[in-house]
Amino acid sequence: MYAQAAVESWQQYFSELSQREDAENEAWHDTYEMLNELAREKMDLNSCTREDLERLPFLSGQQVMDIMEYRDHAKRFESLVELRMLPSFRKQDADMLEQFVTIGPERTSDALPPLDSILHSGRQEVVATLKIPFYDREGDKNGFLGYKYKHWLRYTFNYRQRVRLGFVASQDAGEPFFAGKNACGYDYYSLYLQLRNTGVIRNLVVGRYRLRFGMGLIMNTSFGLGKLNTLATLGASTNNIIGHSSRSEANYLQGAAASLRLNRQLTLTGFVSWRKIDATLNDSTGTVTTILKTGYHRTPSEMARRRNTDETLVGSNLSYFHDGFHAGVTAFATAFNRTLVPNTTQPFRRWYPQGKHFWNASVDYGYVSAKLNIAGETATGNCGTVATINTLSYLLTPSLSVMALQRYFPYQYYSLFSQSYADGSTVNDESGFYLGMQWAPSSAACLMGYVDAAYFAWPKFQASAASHSIDALLQFSGNRHGWSYLLRMRMRKRERNDSENSRLSWRDEYRSRAMIGYTASSWQWRMQGDLSLCHQQTTSRGYMVSQYAACHYAWFQAFLSANYFHTDDYLSRVYNYERGLLYDFSFPMFSGEGVRYAIAARADIGHKLMVLLKLGNTNYFHNVSSSSGPEHVNGHSRMELEMQAKWRF
Repeated sequence: MYAQAAVESWQQYFSELSQREDAENEAWHDTYEMLNELAREKMDLNSCTREDLERLPFLSGQQVMDIMEYRDHAKRFESLVELRMLPSFRKQDADMLEQFVTIGPERTSDALPPLDSILHSGRQEVVATLKIPFYDREGDKNGFLGYKYKHWLRYTFNYRQRVRLGFVASQDAGEPFFAGKNACGYDYYSLYLQLRNTGVIRNLVVGRYRLRFGMGLIMNTSFGLGKLNTLATLGASTNNIIGHSSRSEANYLQGAAASLRLNRQLTLTGFVSWRKIDATLNDSTGTVTTILKTGYHRTPSEMARRRNTDETLVGSNLSYFHDGFHAGVTAFATAFNRTLVPNTTQPFRRWYPQGKHFWNASVDYGYVSAKLNIAGETATGNCGTVATINTLSYLLTPSLSVMALQRYFPYQYYSLFSQSYADGSTVNDESGFYLGMQWAPSSAACLMGYVDAAYFAWPKFQASAASHSIDALLQFSGNRHGWSYLLRMRMRKRERNDSENSRLSWRDEYRSRAMIGYTASSWQWRMQGDLSLCHQQTTSRGYMVSQYAACHYAWFQAFLSANYFHTDDYLSRVYNYERGLLYDFSFPMFSGEGVRYAIAARADIGHKLMVLLKLGNTNYFHNVSSSSGPEHVNGHSRMELEMQAKWRF
């Protein structure tokens, strides 16, 4: 029961690394779901592989190497306290990792036990969630094909992180349920089976899965990293295959992927995928105008775009790791049954991918030691140009590290599955340089900062000519004797069209946050203040004051959060992490003036059943219209009730 207090600490750490653009990025939500999963099913620190540890996006390359080298010399970890002895680990780093790992019994063989033993010893979990809104959108009254309730189911079978079976069924509000084209019930299903560390098989997934290789320059459907987390992990490079247990309908592949251990240094990965995707079609030709990733199928027009295009992908990766040196080669081909013909009349769409058949290839490389970490990836494809991203980090002292990151993404470059470090939203049309530092003068304090400058050679959305951006941040955080604190200041300058679209001018955005909190054995309190200012010809201001309190006793937990926000308009909007349900990342955005409050209670009934209720309400002081079209909501209040039950057996 008391493990929940620890889980909250990793969630708080995750929110401290979140910025505005992260909250608007679907990949950040997928990362949160993955961390929830890993925290609940801890990996064995004595049998996990380097690739297993690289699944944790907060670990740097040096930290992963320190763990593996310590285990090679000491043979095994006998206690998690030993993590604090590793040179690259601060107390905060060790505390974070302890929430995702455990010390298991010594394994004598890589072979799996008989099936009946796996079924008997495996752990099963079923989670059911329902969200009930007490307001109506325009589409609920007229337009949506289904009711306004959102619900999902999740089943997981796990045998010591080596055999895993996952199933997800999800229904967005407004989608038909056991009706129309959803005659089989839910709008979305995901199923996968995963085997890990069995003989020559490092990792095998059949069903729906996600991939990441190198720095994500050509293939990353797995997780996304913001600028602060890039600094915290010192630009780590990873290779991963994971089962798709998320409710996201966008970033997954469907088929099979397998990593085979050729020898101690070489790993060969092959993957094949065929799936249906959503797309907007040209009425006259049947070609694809836009590939859609929202996953919404609520209206007749959205349903008409549902899974109307076939996507096929085949590829492989060969990776090498020895004495800190690592290198990899990745290549894949993609084909569609329809031709991509985007609307390129607007200049910023000029270089969108066009055609029916695509290919990409890349080389990733690097070196990691106790102090030095070098990583990079260089890629090309049928776009006919070369893109590259490279990082270098160095541990100047045990408490001070610096990092530099360079990227060059030509405007002609594209990969349909790329997701990497970028100031913009895509790995395209950007060249820039990032310089960051992290200083931990004591185990109770940490100072982080970065400066990032980028140049965009081709017109972009809201920028009708070549443009620049500058982003700078400074954050001081720490904890001592139960008290925690955070101070953050950020400046972001981007060239954007002025109000008359006649020329570019600087849009200046300033954001700051101050937080103080206290954690005791059975309760927690936190207070936070946010300021925002955006200026381009006119000035928009906003602020928010937030309070959070939680308590737990034996089998019962409760928390309460309250926020007052006041912004001039959408440009000065504010965000705040809100503790939510299991596997559900909540980082709501606020604009206008009003209050947001939420109260939740959790009961753990025995060792198997958990029930959680959460009631939240956003009350605007003025009658406002939320969103537009079928999402349009009138009125002052947006109240919703969320219910969740989890059964482990």
